[in-house]
Amino acid sequence: MRSRSDLFPDWSPDQPVLECEGVCVSYFTRAGEIPAVLDFDLKVMQGEAVGLVGESGCGKSTVAMAIMRYLGRNGGIPRGRVLYKGRDMAELTPEELRQLRGSEIAMIYQEPMASLNPSLTLGRQLMEVPLNHEKSVTEKEAYERSVQMLADVKLPDPERVMSAYPHQISGGQQQRVVIAMALLSQPSLLLLDEPTTALDVTVEAGIVDLIGEIAARFNTSMIYISHNLGLILETCDRISVMYSGVVVEEGSVEQVFDRMRHPYTRGLFDCIPLPGADKQARPLIPIGGQLPLPHQRPRGCYFGPRCDFFQAGRCDVPPIPMEPVTDQPGHRSRCIRWDEIDWDAPRQAAAVAETLDEGDVILRIDGLRKYYEVRDNSLAALVSGKRVRHVKANERISFDAREGQTVAIVGESGCGKSTFAKILMGLETASDGGVAFQGEDFADKPVQKRSADEVASMQMVFQNPFDTLNPSHTIGSQLGRVVRKFGDYKDRREVRQRVLELLDLVKLPREFARRRPRQLSGGQKQRVGIARAFAGNPKMVVADEPVSALDVSVAAAVTRLLTDIQRNHRTTLLFISHDLSLVRYLADRVVVMYLGHIVEQGTTDEVFSPPYHPYTEALLSAVPIADTSVEKKRIILEGQLPSVLDPPKGCPFHTRCHRKIGQVCETEVPPVIEDAAGHLIACHIPLGELREIAPVIAEKQVAAE
Repeated sequence: MRSRSDLFPDWSPDQPVLECEGVCVSYFTRAGEIPAVLDFDLKVMQGEAVGLVGESGCGKSTVAMAIMRYLGRNGGIPRGRVLYKGRDMAELTPEELRQLRGSEIAMIYQEPMASLNPSLTLGRQLMEVPLNHEKSVTEKEAYERSVQMLADVKLPDPERVMSAYPHQISGGQQQRVVIAMALLSQPSLLLLDEPTTALDVTVEAGIVDLIGEIAARFNTSMIYISHNLGLILETCDRISVMYSGVVVEEGSVEQVFDRMRHPYTRGLFDCIPLPGADKQARPLIPIGGQLPLPHQRPRGCYFGPRCDFFQAGRCDVPPIPMEPVTDQPGHRSRCIRWDEIDWDAPRQAAAVAETLDEGDVILRIDGLRKYYEVRDNSLAALVSGKRVRHVKANERISFDAREGQTVAIVGESGCGKSTFAKILMGLETASDGGVAFQGEDFADKPVQKRSADEVASMQMVFQNPFDTLNPSHTIGSQLGRVVRKFGDYKDRREVRQRVLELLDLVKLPREFARRRPRQLSGGQKQRVGIARAFAGNPKMVVADEPVSALDVSVAAAVTRLLTDIQRNHRTTLLFISHDLSLVRYLADRVVVMYLGHIVEQGTTDEVFSPPYHPYTEALLSAVPIADTSVEKKRIILEGQLPSVLDPPKGCPFHTRCHRKIGQVCETEVPPVIEDAAGHLIACHIPLGELREIAPVIAEKQVAAE
């Protein structure tokens, strides 16, 4: 096996680690050549981090696969070159490529379970990296290095993880194992394809810091692929914005974030809720239209049909080259009008009606508990006599929701949010406490015992639009089934008319009634899910992470749609999310949960400004913010979420709390203190001291003063 120096004898650290020169990536099908990426240029120096951003389908992941030479049998690079440490990767032999992947170049994929072999222990998979890529490594050395790397990525009990299978650890832990595997060979180039999309903000913050720390130690170059602009701001030096297979703007992070010079880049930023802005102060402005398919790209500027600054006769005449932005070295834009547009002019959003007057209490949760019984037949349990244990998923949950109000429930995975939603929807029943909806007790009433009117009055929008629609039936038939079940429509014409009205409601073309789910995009499927939820004119809709799987542009459109429908129907919206930026934008009240307990609740302004619970403070500090004028304190929560089978005594948060004040936190349940009417905080820290906590998120000018 040849060493790294043998493969790249002429390379020196002052040269680029990676160069892409006019790279075109195409897929060859029966219908002909499909150009996925066109004229892609990129240069990455040693220790540098470059971000690739854009909507799904713009070619970001295709670029990563081209760099790794993972394009499949029907993919290829007909034009351009990918140079790694000065060598054209097209000239490398299959054996040299095999040595390169996993050692010189490593990749962290979006879905960790797709990257791990379910039939092998994690230790065996980790040990394969040094054993396959280094000559003289023994089994013992490979094991010791793998254990050390698991400790470096801050996984508790690395020896236990080494002997575990992928399904025996959590999603966040799986992602850390994948990161450990990628970093084990100390690669020179690390590709990260949406590495934190499915993770909680607290886990994401820890993993991002961890990658940066280890990459700095090994002087690793990185390419971050993400639609999270806040994450790109925190991690990258330079950024390339992609649209429909081409780079439309590139430059340093500060140049692109503060002095953007392409309408598409500006459109992406207009889709992001920023700190301090809500749905009235700064409504989101979705990008109109759809991303064109590769074989349907328009003439001239590919963004032209969706651009507010399009000029016929200029913008539709090819070619549209990348042009340098005056007085900004290294900043380029693929827009012939970049120097004509007034970039400081405020965007005009569609008018937003005044805040809804909140009606009467429609949902009252009083001391709700949900325990699951677990039987332990082990010898230790038989000896101790503790054969029956309880998973305390929800513990003493109490809050109200009013008509027309949006109440957000936030917290890490495993805090009890989804269990609570299942109780509301009748998929589970409460162990104790009350759930009063429109005056009716639903705590012990499973969905099978609820009337059609009761089921129709409380509906749900699910997280994953791909798994909630039947692939065998048309959109019209699936909506029609809901209309017949929950509406007063029996005649086929009436049902069809109501289906068309629902499609109008969610701003989808009426011809979509004849389409099947596979013919719709992710955002369109989620709109169908919203239409289905509102088919029976519900009084309450539970939205469980409804936009977490969507691009920022699609998420902005779906969020705006949801609020418009809520306003028109005076629907109460229960919004479950870990995206605190979106919660700040959307919610009227916020309920913060940790390990089954409510640790804080109040209006959105109260919860997002001190005084706040230390856990709320940590959640806020972990939110990536796509604004260079804002700074925030960084609080990384150490340790894992405790087991719900054996929760901590006293304050449930004391094992991870950065403001723990002593033994009282370990032994006594914290009192619920009231800062203002309805703003409740469960904490031992005196209210006076909580009021002295500085804001986690503040503008830099304010912080400097």
